[in-house]
This record gives sequence, structure tokens and C-alpha cells, in this order.
Amino acid sequence: MRIGSIKSGRILVLIAVLGLVAAACTTAASPSAAPASTAPSEAPASMAPSEAPTSTAPATPGAAVVVCELAYVTGEFAPYGPALSADVVFPVQKVINLDPPLARPWTNVKEDLGTVGEAQAAKACLENDGAEILVSIAHGYRTYRDYMMEYWTENDSPLGPSVHGGLIPGNLGGKAAEPIFRAQGLDEGLGVYAAQSAMNAGAKKVVVFATQVPGFQLAANAAEKSAKLLGMEVLARIDEPAEQTSYVADAQRIAQLKPDAVIVQAGSVESAILIKQAAEAGLSTNWIGETGWTQAEFMNRLDAATISGQKGIGYAAFSPNTTTPAWTFYQPLRDAWVAESGVPADAYYGADNPYAFSTYDVLVMTALAVEAAKSYKASEWAPAMHTIGDPPGDVCYTYADCLALIRAGKDIDYEGVTGPGTYTEGGVNAVTPSYTAFNADKTFKDPVYLDSQQALDLLDQVKTVAKCDPEAPPNKCSW
Repeated sequence: MRIGSIKSGRILVLIAVLGLVAAACTTAASPSAAPASTAPSEAPASMAPSEAPTSTAPATPGAAVVVCELAYVTGEFAPYGPALSADVVFPVQKVINLDPPLARPWTNVKEDLGTVGEAQAAKACLENDGAEILVSIAHGYRTYRDYMMEYWTENDSPLGPSVHGGLIPGNLGGKAAEPIFRAQGLDEGLGVYAAQSAMNAGAKKVVVFATQVPGFQLAANAAEKSAKLLGMEVLARIDEPAEQTSYVADAQRIAQLKPDAVIVQAGSVESAILIKQAAEAGLSTNWIGETGWTQAEFMNRLDAATISGQKGIGYAAFSPNTTTPAWTFYQPLRDAWVAESGVPADAYYGADNPYAFSTYDVLVMTALAVEAAKSYKASEWAPAMHTIGDPPGDVCYTYADCLALIRAGKDIDYEGVTGPGTYTEGGVNAVTPSYTAFNADKTFKDPVYLDSQQALDLLDQVKTVAKCDPEAPPNKCSW
């Protein structure tokens, strides 16, 4: 399915893909190469989850807004952290701060979660850095959700746009008391799309491989279940620790099984190692990965002979809508940013990368919702995040145009590069699912759009739903 104009296909796209897909939200970013950031600070180790301090008095007009990213400075995802961090800086410095909402400029900072963990990094953002916007609550959210519930109740802050929040069940977020809004859908969607892509490749027998990282495990579970629902035989499900320097035993086992396709839910480095070692073991098959394979680190570790010797190497995720004014404005500005970002060109990616455009859209929408709500209070911002992307309203495609309409007293309907700016009740956004293969020269082939309605039906059967008491936040939930 190819998207024409978003408006003409709006209803079909919204119904078919609302709440789907994501990049594995286990990735995060490193501040070392991204501009306009502070060094990580350490949260007090003794702070219990229930001890959520009350914030200081509200900021005065014109005071800077701290945008704090939960980032991997260290740990297994550090190799592609600088690129992801630069994605957060780009819309702030090149778009939003040219005319910031409520005349308060944004300042980028970040905290390392690779060593201390996500809970401590989040506390450092709030308690040490004074963040009013906390970017990318992610796979560790379960461990500090009680803390955040109390913090939001007492402070009505922070706002919670999340690039890597796809592990969080889809019924959590999107509300005034839990203001998390995702940029890339749900992690289970990643597994669903991988299974669809395997079926489209003609696979009858598949292997599912995943590293023992929560987001990858969730996506792998969805892939395994979806493959079976689609009538494929799952020859093996293989789970291994992340950050291994070799997966040769697994590669040899997979080669002996001779699958028609291998669905991989793992980081870019681990994935490349597995593919190369399987090729050395004599396997030629279809390899289907996840959004992390768009990172330069993945292809930099594979040679042309390995790529051309396989039936296919590609990733199942989602694609940009390149037919609207949103893309016309964003694409040249974002591609020029590669040279300005401080990230080496061979370690970065272009405007059409899912991390790049989804981060851009969620932060642009965050800023527009602040202006529409006339507030940085979470209880006023969260409802605005829903209204600025839903009809009716004047359709607009860029931050400046939308901001002008809001200031003129108009209701807006933001349509971005990721797709229509529409969210489910739980704060899950609409995307355009696709499979993108690599050429032997490491360039991308044109994306192949997947059956969105089939994906929605599969996702309904495999997705995780949190059990909450009471149903609405603030509450206690388990999953």
C-alpha cells in the first residue's frame, strides 16, 4: 500500500494503522556527540520510588524549558547513541527555538541510563535538571511508574513525549495523569510486521532470534505468535544475552535448520554478527530485522559479499509520507543537519530514517500542544496533544504554519512526516507500516507497504494490556 496524499487516504490509514508498530524502544542516545547538552548528573541512590518531591514555583515567562532526554551514554546501545541524541536536538534548535511556544526557549540536556538505569536517570532529569519535558520514558518504566504517578500528581509535570516508549502497554499513557505520547507506536507492531514480511517473502518455516532485552523480547513474542497465526512453522525461538562478541553456535544451529526466513529482534551490532556468522556457516535466507537496522552501525559491519549472498536483508518498521508539505519542509533541513550535528557522517542517517522523522514529529507536536494549551502543565497539555492532530481543524504541515494558526485562534489538524498526528486514548500514534530491504551497496530499496488491516487484526491478538486498579490513572498497574 502506497500513500498518496494523507488527506485523501486519511480514514483508511487511521483505521488501519492507529496504534501500531515501533522501533524497538530499547535504543536510546548518547550525549557525547550531540550539541547543546549537559553532562549527566547522578540521582540520589537512596531515593525511593514513592518519594516524589514537589517542584519549585512555576517558571516565569521567558525562562528556559529544560528538555531532558533519557539517553544511553554507556551500555549496549551506546554505539548509536550520538545519532539518536542528535535527533532530539535537531527539532529543538533548528525549528522550535526559532519561535518557541509561550516565548520560552528550550534547552537540551540528557542523563545516562546505560549505567544507573532508567529510573535513576529519570529522577536526575526531574530532581537535578528541573526538566519540564522528559523525552523517551521507555522500557524501564515499569520500575519507576509509581514514582512518576506521584510526581505527576504533585507537580502536574513533566510532559512525556517518547521515541522509545513502544514497550509500554498501549492502554497506559495519553492521559492528563499519565502524559506519555509515543512517536513510533508499539513494540509488538514490530514483531507483527516482521511476520508479515516473512510471509510476503514466501516463507513457510521461520526462526525467531532475540536478545534478552525487554523490548526485543516483547517484539519477538509478537513475531512468533503472528507467524503461527499466519500459518508459518516456527522451527525455533532462540534467546541470547545482548552484547556478545560471537553468536557462532546460534548461527550454526540456524544454518542447520535451513529456515526460509529468520526474524531478528536484536541490536544492530548483534544482528550483524549473527548474519555474518550464519553466512559463513553456509546459510542463505531472508533476514528480517527491526528499526535499529537503519543505524549506520549495522551496515558498517556487513560486507557486500555477505549481503549479496543472502536472499534478502531488510527491516520491518514504518515509512515516512513523502507526498506532503511536511516532508518538503523537513527533508532538506534535516539532511543539512547531518553536517551540523557533530555526529560523523558515516555514523548518521538521513531524513527518511524512522528515528529521525518520528522524533521530529513528536517534539513538534509537543511544542504546538503547549501553545494550544497555553500551558506546560501536563493536565492541560495532554488533552491538547489529542486535539491538535484530530479533525476538524485547519490542516497544517509545519511548525511555523501551525503555530500561526493557533495564535490566530484557529483549531489545527497537524499532519506530519510520520503520518496523521492522531493518537489513541493511550497515547499511541498512527504510522505507515512497511518493509525496507538493503541493496548490496548498502543503500535502501523502496519500501514495500504492508497490509495494515491484517497487521491491526494480528496486533489485537498478540498485544500486551496492563491490568490496572483503578482503571484510570493515578493507579497501580501490572503487565
